[in-house]
Amino acid sequence: MRKSFCLPQLSILSVALILCCSIVSFAQNREKFVISARAGGINAITGGATVNSRGDSGWEQLMITDDLNSGDRVRTAYDGRVEILLNPGSYLRLGGNSEVELSDNSLATLEVRLLRGMAIVEATGADGLELNIGISTPHARLAIVRQGLYRLNVVPEDATELIVRKGRVILSDSHTKVKGGNKVVFSATNVSVAKLNDQEKKVKDEVEVWSKERAKTLAQANSRITNRMLTTALNSYNGFGYPFSNRGLGVWFFNARSGCYTFLPFYYGWGSPYGGSYSTSIYYPPAYTGGSNGSTYHPPAGGSNGGSQPYPGASGGGRPATPNPPSSGGFGNGGASGGFGGREPRMINPDTGNPMPRKNLEKMPGQ
Repeated sequence: MRKSFCLPQLSILSVALILCCSIVSFAQNREKFVISARAGGINAITGGATVNSRGDSGWEQLMITDDLNSGDRVRTAYDGRVEILLNPGSYLRLGGNSEVELSDNSLATLEVRLLRGMAIVEATGADGLELNIGISTPHARLAIVRQGLYRLNVVPEDATELIVRKGRVILSDSHTKVKGGNKVVFSATNVSVAKLNDQEKKVKDEVEVWSKERAKTLAQANSRITNRMLTTALNSYNGFGYPFSNRGLGVWFFNARSGCYTFLPFYYGWGSPYGGSYSTSIYYPPAYTGGSNGSTYHPPAGGSNGGSQPYPGASGGGRPATPNPPSSGGFGNGGASGGFGGREPRMINPDTGNPMPRKNLEKMPGQ
């Protein structure tokens, strides 16, 4: 007997087929199996932007599906904004009338060179964990070594200004450490370091506002990763050589519903320096205390080794449900800086697997 389908069923099947084809098509353009650990992906574009591939003489329109290689350059028009993926969890956001070169796209020796204009770097990492994001300009070389927020302004024939709102950098020439709340001005003959004054702490232009909105969007994209999406992607991905090494922090995960890559950390407890949390992760500690009521969360029993619960592949029924951050935390005005509410769960050191020291992030100026 031949089975028949009613029109609603056919419509649902058609939509599902279209969505699947769209996801596969986009994934094939960017990353075959949705997950990536590479630097250089273009994650957002607004306004005018062009790209020059290393060795080419001309400039072409920058596309959202482009992946930069070492030596590639990106330029923005007056109204241009571009978001570039750095190491998993960190982003470079380019303002208008700016130009940047991805000097080295290797995660081990990552370096970007801001040739002119303005850029903001949002760097995510566990407290105390050493990052290694090299930044150079016509006047300076430095390394971002802590999670935080960094702004660079470059006038090619004049000077470079670095504002460290949160985090820490090391100046390559003098090995000087510069912490959050400071400004560094590099010229051809001099380097000066000073505390940010009250006015500098409060100044937020259009690019700063856009950067914070992008951070919010990416945290939301992480929270919208479903169990099914994660299972399919992780079961298909065969390139975990670097990400699952002891220095790996996480991977880039393309969320087709949000239309962008987001950060997928290995361990629960990661958050943006702007305040939002990356609530979906691959590994969960066996128990942590969080939430405004101080309750302790325990994943389902039956893990393969009784330790941190991996997903997928754990014998205890897969990934435990992710607790929802409280509505007052995260990116809301006056919310908790960590996005969790109450006492935050301690982050895990990828090198040792042990909880890292708890350290509260300072609040952004003006919040």
